[in-house]
Amino acid sequence: MNEKRETATLAGGCFWCLEAVFSEVRGVERVVSGYTGGHVPHPTYQQVCTGATGHAEAVQLTFDPQQISYRELLEIFFAVHDPTTLNRQGADVGTQYRSAIFYHSPEQREIAQEMIAEMERTNVWGAPIVTEIVPASAFYRAEEYHQEYFRRNPQQPYCQVVVAPKVAKLRAKFRRWLKSAPAEADG
Repeated sequence: MNEKRETATLAGGCFWCLEAVFSEVRGVERVVSGYTGGHVPHPTYQQVCTGATGHAEAVQLTFDPQQISYRELLEIFFAVHDPTTLNRQGADVGTQYRSAIFYHSPEQREIAQEMIAEMERTNVWGAPIVTEIVPASAFYRAEEYHQEYFRRNPQQPYCQVVVAPKVAKLRAKFRRWLKSAPAEADG
C-alpha cells in the first residue's frame, strides 16, 4: 500500500471558502485554514486583516495523489475563485485575499505554470490571471474558530451568500471528485 501523501497550499480569498470546498474532495485527507506568505511570525487574524503582515488567508491540504492529482486540485481551485482580481475576491479586499499557489516542489510549480499558461492561451477568464506562484513558506494555523467554519456555521450570512455557492459549484462541476459521489458519477 502506498502511504505517500503530498501537501498543497492555496490562497483564493477567504479561507472559509476553500476549506469548505476542499473538505469535500476525495483524496483530500486534511484541510487546515491558516496564514502564509507574510513576514510576521505567528500572526493573528486581527494582524492579517490589516494587510500589514503580508500574509494571505490560505488552506493547506494533505492529499493522496493516488486518489486526486495536484493538477485536479488546481482545476478545482481555479473554478471556485476568480484568479483575475488582484488582492480581492468579491467584497473581500486586501492582500490577504490574493490568489496564490504556494508550491512545495518544482513539479507543483511547473504544473501551476502550465495551467495558467493554458488558461491564458485559451482566454478562459477573459482577463489576465494574477495568481502568484511562489515557494511555500511558513504556514501558521489560524485560530480554532476559523477551522471547519462553514460546517459549524452554515446559517451565518457570509456562509450562505459566499461560501455555499462555491460548495454548490464544486458539487455540480466536480461530482466525480467528491468523497460522497457515487462510483458511477461522472462530472
